[in-house]
Amino acid sequence: MTTISESIAVRLAAQPGMQRVPSPKAAVFQQKRFVSDDLAADLIALIEAGRRPSTIADDNGDAYFRTSETCDLDAALPAVQQIEAMLTELSGIDPAYGEPLQGQRYAEGQEFKPHTDYFAPDGRDYQRYCALSGNRTWTFMVYLNDVAAGGATRFKLLDKTFQPEAGKLLCWNNRLADGAVNPATLHHGMKVRKGVKYVITKWYREREWQG
Repeated sequence: MTTISESIAVRLAAQPGMQRVPSPKAAVFQQKRFVSDDLAADLIALIEAGRRPSTIADDNGDAYFRTSETCDLDAALPAVQQIEAMLTELSGIDPAYGEPLQGQRYAEGQEFKPHTDYFAPDGRDYQRYCALSGNRTWTFMVYLNDVAAGGATRFKLLDKTFQPEAGKLLCWNNRLADGAVNPATLHHGMKVRKGVKYVITKWYREREWQG
């Protein structure tokens, strides 16, 4: 029987210009020029206006583990509604399962060390973050600008590194076919060496999002 996640992967693979990483370890896709320059500029302006220091769940004591800034994007804003509609059309995922859209800003020297987007089932904050809506399933991330140097996203266990390019979509399934979390989705938002990196991220859950 085909699972929902497998159906999403098939849908993504059928999109014009979509590329799938040739690895049996995880379902990871990229599509260049997914977002227009104008929409990217509007989203960057929103991130600049609302950014704050990023945080992590299950704090590991490393103050430099995630040094970026984050912005919660208001769902009522036209630019946010536009990108949300684009992601829904692309993935076919019911918007009710999505977390609010989030933006991130990485200045020179900032990074997000190797991590997974799902919440570790044995983590001390697992119940806090997953009791209502379940764990994260799919991640959709869009680079909003070119970066002069650095800022790549590295999946070490897949031996794959994605360079930031304006408008490029990167997405992956955080789970295995049996529904268990997939450790192979460990990824590193590498240090920006020169310039600033802007991205937006959309996460989906197992059940409808309840905040």
